[in-house]
Amino acid sequence: MHRKIEDYALIGDCETAALVGKDASIDWLCFPRFDSSACFAALIGDEDNGRWRIAPAGEAFAVSRRYWPGTLILETEFKTENGTAAIIDFMPPRDGVPNLMRIVVGKEGEIEFDFDLVMRFDYGRSVPWVSRLDDTTLAAVAGPSLLVIRTPVELHGEDMHTRGRFRVSAGDRLPFSITHHPSHLEPPTPHDAEACLRDTEAFWTEFSSRCPEVDGWTDDIKRSIITLKALTYRPTGGIVAAPTTSLPERLGGERNWDYRYCWLRDATLTLMAFMDLGYFEEASAWRDWLMRSVAGDPAQMQIMYGVAGERELVEWEAPWLPGYRDSKPVRIGNGAAGQRQLDIYGEVADMLMQARKGGLKPHPRSPSLATSVMPFLEKVWREPDEGIWEVRGGRQHFVHSKVMAWVAFDRASRTAEDESNAGELVRHWRKVADEIHDDVCERGFDPEMNSFVQSYGSKTVDASLLHIAMTGFLPCDDPRVVGTVAAIEKRLLKNGFVLRYDTGETNDGLSGEEGAFLACSLWLADVYIMQKRFDEAKELFERVRLLQNDVGLLAEEYDPKDGIMLGNFPQAFSHLALIITALNLSRAIGPAHERSDDHESSEVVES
Repeated sequence: MHRKIEDYALIGDCETAALVGKDASIDWLCFPRFDSSACFAALIGDEDNGRWRIAPAGEAFAVSRRYWPGTLILETEFKTENGTAAIIDFMPPRDGVPNLMRIVVGKEGEIEFDFDLVMRFDYGRSVPWVSRLDDTTLAAVAGPSLLVIRTPVELHGEDMHTRGRFRVSAGDRLPFSITHHPSHLEPPTPHDAEACLRDTEAFWTEFSSRCPEVDGWTDDIKRSIITLKALTYRPTGGIVAAPTTSLPERLGGERNWDYRYCWLRDATLTLMAFMDLGYFEEASAWRDWLMRSVAGDPAQMQIMYGVAGERELVEWEAPWLPGYRDSKPVRIGNGAAGQRQLDIYGEVADMLMQARKGGLKPHPRSPSLATSVMPFLEKVWREPDEGIWEVRGGRQHFVHSKVMAWVAFDRASRTAEDESNAGELVRHWRKVADEIHDDVCERGFDPEMNSFVQSYGSKTVDASLLHIAMTGFLPCDDPRVVGTVAAIEKRLLKNGFVLRYDTGETNDGLSGEEGAFLACSLWLADVYIMQKRFDEAKELFERVRLLQNDVGLLAEEYDPKDGIMLGNFPQAFSHLALIITALNLSRAIGPAHERSDDHESSEVVES
């Protein structure tokens, strides 16, 4: 039986990650990178598609878990009638080879544990050859991949599983590890698990200790920034949207996508979250990854790239996997990489301006990027695109896309004001920005609805329209913005959370509904703050914040009817939005003893 999505916790080494269930079963792991094929794929299949479970044998137990403070080290504690023991799961910062370690610790009495390891390469399809290298070491080989298992207990093969049973008494510490290595090379030398644990704790503690206090929400912010760091591909600075693929946006539906890639759309929020919390090294690394990835012909700029900037993200299906709770298909790769989404140009321009405002040293290619991208965008902004939500029902004239095209010209002109001999260019870019602004206001606003609409000529609204206020396209108190917010509240605010759009009214090329997109609820809270609707903003923020699971993680979406998380997990976009809204609230209302009645000093981070 599948666990709930929120039943999982994340461990990782800033190059790949694993998901660990509440019962300490590791059900998802890709080696050696986030986007590599999985060797544990039970998350979207069953146990025979790969997992690693260590649990008390044959007796009832109570289980609890926690992250060590300020770290990504997970401790799961088991209590039985005979004793108490814990499993410490972590992935050490990499020194050349990826390593997943587990230390079983006896605390009280004695517990007998079952060990069940199912290794399957190629997303649960390929069964490896398993051989014994010595008394404490096994090797599993399939094609180019080698897993080396180091164990202090005796293991044996049984029904394509690697199994064992052992006892742990108070004071015992039994280390286990799995290391990935190319199969044509000699197996790597073993690591000292206790030394690796100390190094891992020091790595994460140093990182999280730099997170400032945020009125009332420091623990939430710290866990979110740790999660974002964990989703960072350390060698390049790229940040994946999530470490998983095909966790569904609706159970049993087809809205299942691979999120193990880096989206340009996250650019500004990511940069602002890192910079506002003082993580300038991470912000700079992300900005530099983006600049390398988008280099080249602006017509070929993609909405997403691989963790090293790869452009070929071919989408295919894995029919041998039944999917999470029978949600098919399971998709590997993401065909949306080939879509045209005009909003990304605005995201990049906004990111560059915010980086400069935040004090990052200007990137040497920023001026050339602007002078190459802006002429291209000037030619294409009037064309339809697939939009922010990557619809597969055909291109439309999405209002959000046009607004973000305006952002591109607005930000480029504001940035170029600081440069010499840019006067004529600035005037031209402002002229184009004014043309886009007029076009959106004329064709994207429906007077009968008293609201902007999802696309030109449509009669539906879209949560992305909140960016009209958030980007400064129009003031938050403009009657058209007020009407749009009211329309979103009426049509998209369901059971206390905001939908991206009405799937019944939007031709997105897919069947079925989806859950509430958590970032959209936080966008509405941000706009409430701008409109000085502070109580409503805080109530909505708290509603989302309280959805965090027991270890502080959020998925992409939430189903308020069934009370479950949906979509890939954990989701960078949700954690980014949580950080930004918490910072906006903190600045707007401040600590209770510092609040003023009129909140005139409030400042909201624009996206």
